[in-house]
Amino acid sequence: MPQDIVRDYGYLTLGTRLRRLGEMIQANTQIIMHEHGMTLPAAQYPFLAALARNGPLTVGELAETIGISQPGATRTLGQLAEAGLIDIAVIDGDQRRKHLTLTKAGDDLVSHATASVWPRVEAAVRDLCAELEGPLLNQLAAIEDGLKQQPLSKRGMKDKKAE
Repeated sequence: MPQDIVRDYGYLTLGTRLRRLGEMIQANTQIIMHEHGMTLPAAQYPFLAALARNGPLTVGELAETIGISQPGATRTLGQLAEAGLIDIAVIDGDQRRKHLTLTKAGDDLVSHATASVWPRVEAAVRDLCAELEGPLLNQLAAIEDGLKQQPLSKRGMKDKKAE
């Protein structure tokens, strides 16, 4: 098996490694979400959560809240609107300014996720990170190795049973 070049180069490839780790965690999160009948991509839930927490926002405000570019936000928001989870309304006839709100379906989805799915994902990630200590690169290696040994869908179960 070839060596993991991204891991081997340490801090030089930290951005690539963090992106890879984010993708691994999102893929694992998607498995848990599918177990709960949720098919929306995991990366779209922060948009719904931001609207649920903050109420109506403009595209720019939402992009800033999530910490992504406005074009990236616009693409995802179009998908959420197409799925019937958010409403996009033009503000004062200005096509450049749009007002975003959750629909009833979006609000129901967030309520379901908040009650059953997000706590499960958080417990799994908390379990994955519980033993971390030492230098950052060692912690990243431990997280990557931990996901390979036991996916998030198998983690945090003891927390769930204790409730």
